[in-house]
Amino acid sequence: MKTHTEIIFLVEESAEGGYEARALGESIFTGGATMDELKNNVKEAVVTHFDEGQHPPVIRLHFVKEELIRV
Repeated sequence: MKTHTEIIFLVEESAEGGYEARALGESIFTGGATMDELKNNVKEAVVTHFDEGQHPPVIRLHFVKEELIRV
């Protein structure tokens, strides 16, 4: 099995408060009420998603912020 070198998550603010994170290329989705909670939940989700010793050593969080401007 191929070992990934990193995994990228898109992070957005949740409508209910807190943050949501979705992995690119993997079926991993998690969230957290605070940034620290989100980071811990992302780490845990990555480690449990992959077979033992196969998880990527680097997790990259890419923050997406959407703003609506009316004209």
